Amino acid sequence: MRKSNNTWLTIGRLLLGNIRYLPALLLAVGIITGVLWWLNKDNTINVGNSSEGITISETSIESVANIGEWEFLTITDEEIVDTIRHGFFSDDRLSRIYYGTLRLGINTREMKAGWLKAINDTVVATLPEIRLLDEDFIDETRTRSFFEKGTWKASDHKAMYNQAYRKMRERCMTESNIKSARLNAEMQFLNLLLSMGYKNVRIEWAAGE
Repeated sequence: MRKSNNTWLTIGRLLLGNIRYLPALLLAVGIITGVLWWLNKDNTINVGNSSEGITISETSIESVANIGEWEFLTITDEEIVDTIRHGFFSDDRLSRIYYGTLRLGINTREMKAGWLKAINDTVVATLPEIRLLDEDFIDETRTRSFFEKGTWKASDHKAMYNQAYRKMRERCMTESNIKSARLNAEMQFLNLLLSMGYKNVRIEWAAGE
């Protein structure tokens, strides 16, 4: 029985002897916690797992918005335009071939306020509709006449250019191509936001675009 009392007495002495280090230990814990907070307070992305959900900083929104034009589908096309001018003795004819590169995508600088927001534990990105990034898509330096009979004015060439332009636009800006560009956009935005630290991401498209 005396041995047991001696054991408890020894433990008590150890606690009393080391209690003077407790304030220093608490201070050290406080300093470490403060340093970790300071190192992480300016991070571009702040992902929270608390009941308050996810916090999105203005820096993260601006970093994506400043990307500018983002291409998701490139289509190369060529169109042959043929025109005939009927004459009294013979007909004049001009055939030309036009080459164009159409780039489908979005301009992130055109995204509306609130395009990136947090809903509970999910980040929702609302993108503008896919559009043609460059309206001047015909490469006139590659335009060639492969059949020409008669005399043709600059206005005739302009009319043929406009016809080729319309045909290319109609051929390439199809529902199928726009859908493909959308899928690529969703995948790339998903990967971007996941790489920034968000775990739950949903991509939507702006209504009425």
